Amino acid sequence: MKNILIADDHTIVRLGVAHIASTLPVPVICHEAETFDKVITLLEIQDFDVLILDINIPGGNNLQMIDAVKLRQPHIRILMFSGYDEQLFAINYLQAGADGYLIKYSPEEEIRQAISTVLNREKYMSAATRQQLLNMLASPREATANPLAALSAREVEVMNLMTKGVPVASIAKMLHLQMTTVSTYKTRIFDKLGINNIVELLEKVKMYSAAV
Repeated sequence: MKNILIADDHTIVRLGVAHIASTLPVPVICHEAETFDKVITLLEIQDFDVLILDINIPGGNNLQMIDAVKLRQPHIRILMFSGYDEQLFAINYLQAGADGYLIKYSPEEEIRQAISTVLNREKYMSAATRQQLLNMLASPREATANPLAALSAREVEVMNLMTKGVPVASIAKMLHLQMTTVSTYKTRIFDKLGINNIVELLEKVKMYSAAV
């Protein structure tokens, strides 16, 4: 019997994923959490085989979630479940220690395949992400020619929130950082992308995100 923890703040999403997991060839028990604090609480009292984790879950929202989870259960498999742009975020989360990255609007069969893959202790990534990774390995010079590829994982997180119109103070609170630190990240992002304001940032992201 496999134990799966589904962490998402939307009840309908948790129920849908649990239903799909129940159709796997192996028997599973699904547990649910609507916040990252609840995830941590459950991890401290029970062992899980797989954590299906909303990338934007309340109380989390950043790459540090992976370290927090692995600190408590080093052998757990983490499948990131995201509505964010796969080409901008998937590789960053995989490099940070996640075992898979899945877009929320994926077809049912793909969701089933992703869960099954990580349960089998393999890495899951879409064909698009796999090709993106292969392109980066085969042509590192071309990858770095895209200015978005020069951003660190944390800078990508800050950039994503900025493009959504989130102010610096709110970004600092969401990512548990000082406002001055977020301002520094903002300056670095603008410098690396060669821009001066948010309008230019939006244009730059629109121009290059498909090529990341």
